[in-house]
Amino acid sequence: MTQNDILRRLRYALDIPDGVMLEIFRQSNHEIDQTTLRNLLKKEDDPAWLECSEELLGLFLDGLILLKRGPRECADCSPARSVAALTNNDILKKIRIALELREDELIATMRLAKVSISKSELSALFRSRGQKNYKTCGDQFLRQFLQGLTIRCRGTAGVEGQ
Repeated sequence: MTQNDILRRLRYALDIPDGVMLEIFRQSNHEIDQTTLRNLLKKEDDPAWLECSEELLGLFLDGLILLKRGPRECADCSPARSVAALTNNDILKKIRIALELREDELIATMRLAKVSISKSELSALFRSRGQKNYKTCGDQFLRQFLQGLTIRCRGTAGVEGQ
């Protein structure tokens, strides 16, 4: 999945209007304008399409966490900025944090997308890389999670961005 695809699907699943999308970016201290946002959300075959970088998607997810949960309470805490590549595991973890999804809610969300996953398989996705039971989150799993999230939030699988 491309970062643009993830951004589109997440926007659709959570039914986020343009103004709120811009506010999410502002929450992570990143300003973009309406035209740039619209070009990020376009399909790849559109001449105005603009590629969404890993860094930009990471800023969006960090902003979503800040918008949904508020800033950290400690004075010297700043948002963690990772220099490593943004993986599907990181994306899934950031969405989980932003939406405050518990393990049983994640499993139920996956069930909506007709995917069965056990608690141990799910927890393996949230382990630190290098740990014995760490499991890589594939594109298909992330796509199915976003589909389940769409059904959970909108009551439909949707067609936009799919």
